[in-house]
Amino acid sequence: MDIKNFEFKAKVDEIEKYENKLLTLNPKYQGLDHQIDTYFNVLYGRLKLREGNIENSLINYDRENIAGSKESQIILYKHSPDKALKEILKKQLGIKVVVDKKRKIYFIDNVKFHFDIVENLGTFLEVEAIDDKDEFTTEELKTQCDKYFNFLELTDENLVDKSYSDLILELVK
Repeated sequence: MDIKNFEFKAKVDEIEKYENKLLTLNPKYQGLDHQIDTYFNVLYGRLKLREGNIENSLINYDRENIAGSKESQIILYKHSPDKALKEILKKQLGIKVVVDKKRKIYFIDNVKFHFDIVENLGTFLEVEAIDDKDEFTTEELKTQCDKYFNFLELTDENLVDKSYSDLILELVK
């Protein structure tokens, strides 16, 4: 499934404060997912296998490393948990890095909110304006991200320009 989205990631302390602010909008709670994202060595973009109790998918994506809202080109393959898929990818591509996180997931319409506790990195929130039915323009998705950035009273200093995988790789250098 091809997906168009705009997203931002913010490093935050007191993550509960931001979650409580979002709760005033009555979002739909999807649950708490313990996700293991295994990134594989690839020539272009990123390829990760997400293993969780809510979300399980193989995700190929391209995204610029810039702070603020940014567009991502995503191909998403949802699957049932299967150890063979990970073993094939590991054997053929090799593991680049593993990200272990606990993620609370909420939705308001097509906008997804993540409240993440990432092992070795701390607490973050992510907002993704998602279009998987070709209903929105890129500008409309960006506007949705900006709306929630302002609503949550985040600042440019909160913004993170890299993926969790990149941040963890920086730790081990």
